[in-house]
Order: sequence, then structure tokens, then C-alpha cells
Amino acid sequence: MPGHVIEPTAAQLPGWRHVYSGKIRDLYEPVEPHPRGDVVLVVASDRISAYDWVLPTEIPGKGGVLTALSLWWFDQLRDIVPDHTIEAPVPDEVAGRAMVCQRLEMFPVECVARGYLTGSGLAEYRETGSVCGIELPRGLVDGSRLPAPIFTPATKAEVGEHDENVSFEAVAERIGQADAEALRTLTLQVYARAHEIAASKGIILADTKLEFGRDASGTIVLADEVLTPDSSRFWPSGDWEPGRAQPSFDKQFVRDWLTSPESGWDKASDAPPPGLPQDVVDRTRERYLEAYDRLAKN
Repeated sequence: MPGHVIEPTAAQLPGWRHVYSGKIRDLYEPVEPHPRGDVVLVVASDRISAYDWVLPTEIPGKGGVLTALSLWWFDQLRDIVPDHTIEAPVPDEVAGRAMVCQRLEMFPVECVARGYLTGSGLAEYRETGSVCGIELPRGLVDGSRLPAPIFTPATKAEVGEHDENVSFEAVAERIGQADAEALRTLTLQVYARAHEIAASKGIILADTKLEFGRDASGTIVLADEVLTPDSSRFWPSGDWEPGRAQPSFDKQFVRDWLTSPESGWDKASDAPPPGLPQDVVDRTRERYLEAYDRLAKN
């Protein structure tokens, strides 16, 4: 749908050429050969998306939180898997929300780990009793902890389209058995480490979405962002109560307002969503900042 597609509004940056805008991030390549080799500049904007739409209202400071939290998590995970970040200066115009990264050949799969049942996994479980072909016990409810974390991959969708949950076998058929097994192992290892760290800070990591690529040497590398409120569900441990939607450190305020009578928006229509009121912007910003403070500053 044309309303879902984001028109490039990326800043012009000296020495860098804008090549792509996703829902949240803008990608640049160097105009001249870079001293660190084949690199890209990844800039996290303050845009926010919901229900496959990029909203017309931004959340001030969100790009900085996403970048700082990703960099912090990369440091916690480097003994498990290398990441794509490179120590190199970024333009002053995007300082604090940009990373210079290796250019990778990306795997065409979203690598999702779930330790708790909610979201699209819950919807699939209610229909089939399984998630991505993995049978689960009967009687689970929204927020139930799973017997063990599961790997539930999804196909990567274009901006404005839905990611689609797929089986492990479908991933193996697409990228090969060995790479599929490697991605599953790394995804679950990252989730286990991150779940342990978050738990020590009073936060439940319910699920997370990761992306991986292969570098020029053939090594599998953790890429994009990692373990932010945009790609993960973080719940306050003290408020966890299976059987209902959980309070979360993410954009739930945005989702709730968009689906409320106050917004006047029909999610099922082709009409783009309206701008957000200031109180929703403020509360969403506070949740992102709180997530960063509780995880990375404690």
C-alpha cells in the first residue's frame, strides 16, 4: 500500500551518500573509499512504526536510545558472536545515533527467539497449538513462559508488508541446512545471555528479533540493531502476570492509542494513521529511556 512506504527524508551528510531508508534506519555509503574498507553508515532516526505503518510523528531522542542500547548489547555478546560495528568517527550531524558498520551479505530471514508466548506467536498457538511448526503444551496463555526458548524465524518483508512466520525447515531450504542450524544456535545463545542479563536488572526479555549477515571472510556476524524496545519485548519482572497483556518497555502506548476511539483510525483500512498526541509521544519516549537506564546503566 502506498501509504506504508516511507519517502526518503534522510539528512544529507558530508562524505556520505544516502542509499536507503527503512522504517527506522537510514543507510549511507562513503562517497570516497573509506580507510576501514567496505563500510556503511547506519543512522537510527526518531521515526516510529506501528501496524506496518511509519507514523507521521517522531519520538524525540529515540534514535539515540536505540543506538546506545545496541552498542551496549554488542559489548555483552561479543564472546558469543562478532558484530558488524567498526570504531570510526561519524558525522557530527548524526552523532549519538549512528554507527559505522561492515558491509555484509545479509541472510534473508528474521531470527526470532521466544521465551514467552505473546504477539504473533500467541495468535498462531491459539490456531494450531504450535509456533512455526514447534508443538507447545496445551493450556498456555498470553505471557506464559515456555518450557524452553524456541527459534521461530520469519521471512523479511518490504516496508509496509508483514513479516511471515515460517518453519525452520523452510529456512533451511532457502539458505541451506548448515547456515540455518548456525543461525538457530546463535539466536538462542544470544537470547539466553540477554535473558539472564535482563533478569538481573528486574526485566523479562520475552522475545527478540535478530538479523545476521556474512562478512567477506565468510564469518556469520550479528547485524542491524540488537535487543532494543523496537526489536524485543521487555517486561518489568514484578508486573508479570500470565493471562493478560503485560506492561512493556516499548511502543505499546502508541499501539493502544492508535486502536482507541480517540484516534479515529481504522486499522483495517487503507488510510494512513494520524499523528500522535503529545502525551503519547512523551510517555513513549519515557519508556524507551527507562529501558535504556534500567538495562545499560544499572
